[in-house]
Amino acid sequence: YKYKAQEVETILQEVTYQVGRTGAVTPVANLKPVLLAGTTVKRATLHNANEIGRLGLHLGDSVLVEKGGEIIPKIIAVNTEKRKPDATPVIYPDKCPECGSDLVREEGEAIHYCPNDEGCPPQIVGKIQHFISRKAMNIEGLGNETVESFYRSGLVEHISDLYTLYEKTDSLKQMERFGEKSIKNMLEGIERSKQKPFEKVLFGLGIRYVGETVAKKLAAHFKNMDSLMSASYDELITVDEIGSRIAGGLLDYFREPRHLEQIEKLRSAGLQ
Repeated sequence: YKYKAQEVETILQEVTYQVGRTGAVTPVANLKPVLLAGTTVKRATLHNANEIGRLGLHLGDSVLVEKGGEIIPKIIAVNTEKRKPDATPVIYPDKCPECGSDLVREEGEAIHYCPNDEGCPPQIVGKIQHFISRKAMNIEGLGNETVESFYRSGLVEHISDLYTLYEKTDSLKQMERFGEKSIKNMLEGIERSKQKPFEKVLFGLGIRYVGETVAKKLAAHFKNMDSLMSASYDELITVDEIGSRIAGGLLDYFREPRHLEQIEKLRSAGLQ
């Protein structure tokens, strides 16, 4: 048996929207702080537009919150009896809150996406952070906060810009908390990443639906980027565990000239 999760009632103050590295736009409920299962809860996930519609949320609503699986707070119901007559309904946006692009929602998907992956700040930063992460290129000497500072300073806008940082050491030296030793360690880490195998590079690109396991299967089957890029839909779905959704994601990714340009720049930088 499982104990029923503890529930508390609090006020929904506003709904904000977070844009992830894949462009998925997730609504977040900002709540009047309340104590729940030993911690103070100020925010709860709302998952997607369907969830907002299902709950029929209005700003200022009294909402019931529980910790799903005792970890992540979520709104489970609204106490409509306490709703003010002039309360404003929560409307999911049709434009990206970060860059203003029209959001898209693919058939059968619950999530809205911002398609502007090369021009939307949180997507750009998130992509670079994913690329340098431990399971991808594992670039030592470079962390998430540094990537954000580099983006804000205009030093990096794409993954490929990491491989031109050695030309910008004067600008790097002017960054806060970034001494010569830090710069040297980071540049060496970037240089070492050029030896990472193709599967790591492929996973690091952050193509939608291509996780670590899928990247390994694709790399084992196609061996290199050129044969993967020239593969047809029928060839892609013959690979173990590759279904129509992943195949479609890959074809869409390689159709985009900006992505091809990035791949060429990584190739010229000496990546596998």
